[in-house]
Amino acid sequence: MSKLKIGIVVGSSSQQSINRKLAQGLAKLVQDKADVEFLEISHLPLYNRDMDGTPAAQPYEDVKQKIRSCNGILFVTPEHNRSVPALLKNALDACSRPYGQSAWAGIPAAVIGTSPGAAATAMAQQHLRNIFVFLDMPALQQPEGFVRWSDELIDAQGNIGAASHDFLNKYMDKFLAWVELHQKK
Repeated sequence: MSKLKIGIVVGSSSQQSINRKLAQGLAKLVQDKADVEFLEISHLPLYNRDMDGTPAAQPYEDVKQKIRSCNGILFVTPEHNRSVPALLKNALDACSRPYGQSAWAGIPAAVIGTSPGAAATAMAQQHLRNIFVFLDMPALQQPEGFVRWSDELIDAQGNIGAASHDFLNKYMDKFLAWVELHQKK
């Protein structure tokens, strides 16, 4: 059997984002178990349905094609004002349009995120799970991934640090099992 293809969407456009660093560390945890591709969304223009079916929609169509090629999608996101970052919401909306042509439909998903605060990204993750329901993305519910950022979370080589390694490794194993169970037919 071939490896699963997992797309990773980071909800921040910053190359220095702590969530991007977490995503890269998580990708390393599964590099022997799955093929991972980062699905970049920072270049997408603000969605406007007037673009549907025009050359201006090409950036969305390119990302939609990549999404459809994935067996599962891992969302790694910061929290902005107790919700989903605008960048991520735009990508979710743009790649679900036009109506009836959503690239997300049926693809198993999981969400995780990090923040220096104690609640991490709990509210953004809950809002994202609500969006998954509408997008018809079966979402991993447990374990939840509210990861408090510390300088020890990711080591100098970009690997998950010792204190969080076991939990995050189990999280990723559970996600891969979820994708196996809920693969889009």
